[in-house]
Amino acid sequence: MIYLRNVVSLELDRDKCTSCGACLKVCPHNVLARNGDFVQIVNRDACIECGACAMNCESEAIRVQSGVGCAAAVLNVMIGRTSTPCCGSLDESCTISCC
Repeated sequence: MIYLRNVVSLELDRDKCTSCGACLKVCPHNVLARNGDFVQIVNRDACIECGACAMNCESEAIRVQSGVGCAAAVLNVMIGRTSTPCCGSLDESCTISCC
């Protein structure tokens, strides 16, 4: 499921990546995949910016600004911090059932 298109803060530095695969094991949405001898981002818009990949990357090849994506938006609605799960209003590029 896609939350918002082309807004994810996820970045992968292939020069730092050792292709250990730790990020592949912890990503809940299969955003990353192995391609031969390296890891690449294959489904950027499915990223919920949870930060699991970056926290488990020993080579610090992954950066993501956790707490700004889908998971944070849904949680903010659940605890009453905001009334809508997206940046102000629901439209065709935003869904509540993103996660």
